[in-house]
Amino acid sequence: MSRLIVIGGSKGIGNAIVRSLLSSYDEVVNISRTEPSELHNNLKHYNCDITKEELPDIDSADGLVYCPGSINLKPINRLSIEDFKNDFDINVLGAVKAIQKYLPTLKNGKNPSILLFSTVATKLGMPFHASVAASKSAVEGLTKSLGAELAPTIRVNAIAPTVTDTELASKLLRNDRMIENMNERHPLKKYLQPQEVADMAAFLLSKKAGSISGQVFEMDCGIVSFKI
Repeated sequence: MSRLIVIGGSKGIGNAIVRSLLSSYDEVVNISRTEPSELHNNLKHYNCDITKEELPDIDSADGLVYCPGSINLKPINRLSIEDFKNDFDINVLGAVKAIQKYLPTLKNGKNPSILLFSTVATKLGMPFHASVAASKSAVEGLTKSLGAELAPTIRVNAIAPTVTDTELASKLLRNDRMIENMNERHPLKKYLQPQEVADMAAFLLSKKAGSISGQVFEMDCGIVSFKI
C-alpha cells in the first residue's frame, strides 16, 4: 500500500498538498493539531502537536512532507531569544523529529522522498525576517546534508515559496492596498496560491523527479531571481 505522511496538512499549503495527492496514494496520513475540514476515504488524521507530543507509529510510508512554519516578523530589537527558539523548534527541530521518527519506515518505502519548506527570505535580505530567515536557512542546510547522507535510498528536497495566500500570511494580505502592493513587489505581478505550491510538491514527490535531491526550489514569482 502506498502511503504519504504529511505533517501539518490541515491548513494552507499542507492542506492543498493533502487534497492534491489523495488520488496518488492509497492513504495520506495527516498529522497536525487540528482536523482537516474535509474528510476522504484515503485520508487518516492524527491529532498531534509536533513540538510537544510524540508522533504516532506508522508501519509503512513512501513519502514525508513537513509543512509547519512561522511568520514572526519583528525588528531585531523586539525579537526575544525565545522568539528565535520557538521559530527554530517549529521549522527545524520539528522536521528533524519527524525525519528521525519515520526514517526507518521510509527506507523500506517505494521510491521514498522527503519534502521540507524554506522561504525566499533566506536568499533575499528582508527587514524584520531575522528569526524566520535564520531557522529556514537551517532547513536548507538540513535538506542538502540529508540529501547527501540518505542517497541513493531517499531523496530530500525543499520548496522556498514567496508570500502565499494562506491563513499564516493573512496579516500581509489583509486589505486591497496590501494585496496590490504585494503583487507589484513581484516581477510576475502576483504572489502564490497554495495549489501552485502543491503542484510543485506533487512533482518532487513523484518518480518524475527521480533524479532530483538536495535541491531548494524557489517559487518566488521573480522577486529573488529578477531585478526589473
